[in-house]
Amino acid sequence: MALRLLLDSADPAAWAEWLPSGLFHGVTTNPTLLRRAGQPCRLDHLAVLTERALALGAREVHLQAWAGIDAGSGSAVSQESGDHASDALAERYLACGRALAALAPRRVWVKLPITRAGALAARQLLEEAIPITFTACYEPAQVLLAAALGADYIAPYLGRIGDLGRDGHAELTAMQRCVAGIGSPLRLLVASLRQPQDLARLAAEGLDTFTISPAIVAGLFASTATIEAAEQFEGDALGG
Repeated sequence: MALRLLLDSADPAAWAEWLPSGLFHGVTTNPTLLRRAGQPCRLDHLAVLTERALALGAREVHLQAWAGIDAGSGSAVSQESGDHASDALAERYLACGRALAALAPRRVWVKLPITRAGALAARQLLEEAIPITFTACYEPAQVLLAAALGADYIAPYLGRIGDLGRDGHAELTAMQRCVAGIGSPLRLLVASLRQPQDLARLAAEGLDTFTISPAIVAGLFASTATIEAAEQFEGDALGG
């Protein structure tokens, strides 16, 4: 599969800066990114943001479903344990996922955690031809769940896996081998990258889909040697 980059930001100013570059297939957001960008996590506001991202050239907008009382309230419910609680939580995810997908059919990917409730909701949404991105992936075996359900993406958290004292690069490489081994079209949407070098290191192992922050994007263009070489070309052209 070809390289695919997404911009991990809920800041419309960052979208306006980077989406016209042609580097990015789309954008990824979640309630945490919305909060950091000062954007309310409400359905009506997400409709405005989705329209803006698409107008700037995004082909996909990945929006995280949340288990609010209803899809527009923004209020949260507790993550109870047990089969009954999973079913109830799945119903809330399902309602929110449908509402998010309706903002721009086949342009919005509904993000769900790779939990039992998330998987239950994903199954129904996929049957309704709503595309799914699973999130909060920390274990290699979880990619098999996403592949079995037929999701398009699953997002392993590179940096956060490292924060747990584990070798995130090795574990994501193992995840990629799982996907390749079963011949699945599932894409590992690598998230939680902390430095530009992470992309090249993982790409060398066959991973080809990344969601990266505006800071990481800027870092990719921050090679001092490249900047100095470009300045020298300009200076030599003027001096010649």
